[in-house]
Amino acid sequence: MKIGVLGTGTVGRVIGARLAELGHDVTIGTRNVEALVARTEPDSMGNEPFAAWKQGKERIGLGTFAEAAAAGKLVVNATNGAGSLEALRAAGEENLDGKVLIDIANPLDVSGGMPPSLYVSNTDSLGEQIQLAFPTAKVVKTLNTVNAFVMADPSIVAEGEHTVFVSGNDELAKAQVAELLRSFGWRHIIDLGDITTARGPEMYLPLWIRLWGALGRGTFNVSVVR
Repeated sequence: MKIGVLGTGTVGRVIGARLAELGHDVTIGTRNVEALVARTEPDSMGNEPFAAWKQGKERIGLGTFAEAAAAGKLVVNATNGAGSLEALRAAGEENLDGKVLIDIANPLDVSGGMPPSLYVSNTDSLGEQIQLAFPTAKVVKTLNTVNAFVMADPSIVAEGEHTVFVSGNDELAKAQVAELLRSFGWRHIIDLGDITTARGPEMYLPLWIRLWGALGRGTFNVSVVR
């Protein structure tokens, strides 16, 4: 499948590489291709320059947000949550029309320092805001409750015996996303319901951040047992 991944940070790189490994044709999107390729220093998270990372990854293309969204039959929003709506507007509503849009971003507000707070919660969510802004896209919220490496390979935690969630209004879109998640290795997928249920997984992030601090690493997850 042709898949557009919006975002060139850790999440976009890890998800893009995993999709390419599984045989998908991936185009990663960024705001400014020339500036990204020209960068020679690590990014704010310490990742190596994108051009160096991309070497040897022939199945991964690079383009603008609009080019990546147009190229993909399915689109992944792996941008920073605070900039997601802006990035998706740059991608273009016409390039998202009718497509499954997997939203894995979180509405984190770091303006007050660490740990971050949420700039939307309780009665709204980033997933809902994206669906409202792009009504013809089929938004599915998922994977936002784990770090990028667990997203792409759940077996690195408890041999995959833990839980991921999906939220969205379109049942067929959620089924397609669940199939993609299973190809990553996810076995325990809970459908929470429509896109308003994205509020729960997003509001889990403050606890996730505290757990990260307590455990000293981000390779963990929760398991729903009954």
